[in-house]
Amino acid sequence: MAGQQKDITIVGGGIIGCCAAYFLTRHPAYSADTHRITLLEASSTSTGGRTPDSVQDPATLLKPDSASKRNPAHEGIAGGASGKAGGLLALWAFPQNIVPLSFKLHDELAKEHGGDAKWGYRRCYASQVDCSARLPPGFSGGKDEHMTAGDAAEKQNDEQGASKGLHKDHKKSAKALKKLGAPEDLDWLDTDALGGYDNMGTPDNTAQVHPELFTRAMAQLAEDSGVKIVTGAKATAINKSDDGKSVASVAYEKDGQQETLPTTDCIVAAGPWTSKLLPRIPVTASRAHSVVIKTPSTVSPYALFTAINLPSGFPSPTPQDAPGSTTTQQKPLKRMQIVEPEIYARPDGTAYACGPTDTTAPLPATNAEVEVDEARCRDIIDQVGSISDDLGRDGQVLARQACYLPQGGPFIGEVGGTKGLTVAAGHTCWGIQNAPGTGKLLSELVLDGVAKSAKLGGCDASRLA
Repeated sequence: MAGQQKDITIVGGGIIGCCAAYFLTRHPAYSADTHRITLLEASSTSTGGRTPDSVQDPATLLKPDSASKRNPAHEGIAGGASGKAGGLLALWAFPQNIVPLSFKLHDELAKEHGGDAKWGYRRCYASQVDCSARLPPGFSGGKDEHMTAGDAAEKQNDEQGASKGLHKDHKKSAKALKKLGAPEDLDWLDTDALGGYDNMGTPDNTAQVHPELFTRAMAQLAEDSGVKIVTGAKATAINKSDDGKSVASVAYEKDGQQETLPTTDCIVAAGPWTSKLLPRIPVTASRAHSVVIKTPSTVSPYALFTAINLPSGFPSPTPQDAPGSTTTQQKPLKRMQIVEPEIYARPDGTAYACGPTDTTAPLPATNAEVEVDEARCRDIIDQVGSISDDLGRDGQVLARQACYLPQGGPFIGEVGGTKGLTVAAGHTCWGIQNAPGTGKLLSELVLDGVAKSAKLGGCDASRLA
């Protein structure tokens, strides 16, 4: 398809859309003379889903002289889950048909563009830990105060009410968890809290990035190669040709005005908002909260999948179906409970921690209107601080944030037999991991007409016709 005139419109300025833009400009058939690529992002701000007192630009934390500077014209890029995820990469992720390609591309991108300095790329460990929480000041415990998380889990028998981490599919049961001591360099986890440890990933098969900085870097590199990025541009319709067989244009709203963009190829990568434009694509959404904590010193590179036993007397976590409130008074637990926050040490002197998802707040119009439930952030802070002084007593909370996690897929490929209409959405908790591979495959679908670098397999959106 080299030399063929194409007007390509990408809907969505998250990690998938930005990687698609980047890899389109790296495709051998790409020519700035014959290919016009426009990326539309609905939001015009990247501050949605963060409390006002949060650090708004993570580039200020990671080697400010070399990290990806925020381009004022890119406000809105990575404003949703792509800017508030953990950033874990793993060869043991899923779906396995695209994981190896994407993991390899992450490594190549980091080497080519200085990703260690620009977006915090590094190899790391991933581990599962069973821990027992210490009671915070002002709370007193009951008879199960000193029970380990493994013992508590067996007692509880995974009963309803236990919160689950985002990557629960990869965790062993508490009974199967090996009772091992933590490695010596995992010294930021309190040893008296540890009840069990098991290695899940090593630097050979596990890595991490700072997702917001990575997304912003991909957007900038794409723009440098000819992509036009328009933020504050909410796509409202994908118009088809008169015979209904192909894409003709994309309608969007910007600054209160309706605009129409002639389009031969449209890639919809709108995350949890995808089904608003493409109802047949069953992408769902749930809200996830997270916090960023500055540690006294840079902590060793571990991603921890925890099971923490909260003893009776510990501050009660916000129930999954409760609306939550900043002013809600914390009541002590009447009986022990298992919670599973995930913790990711970062090379910028911080640690990221996230809690379970909830569906109490409906998906807003754009990521700029995402609301943060500070009670859920407080839960995470209490829980991770109960097993680590570096994250609790000696740490400083830099950000409280929320986003909507796209679920149900991933779905990649042609939609409904319409020529030129492609989707890439629903990537679950592995969206950052699988974004480069998805972007590469999208570039092939658009410019070659077929995915070459990996098989779409169960991800193939055409099966939803």
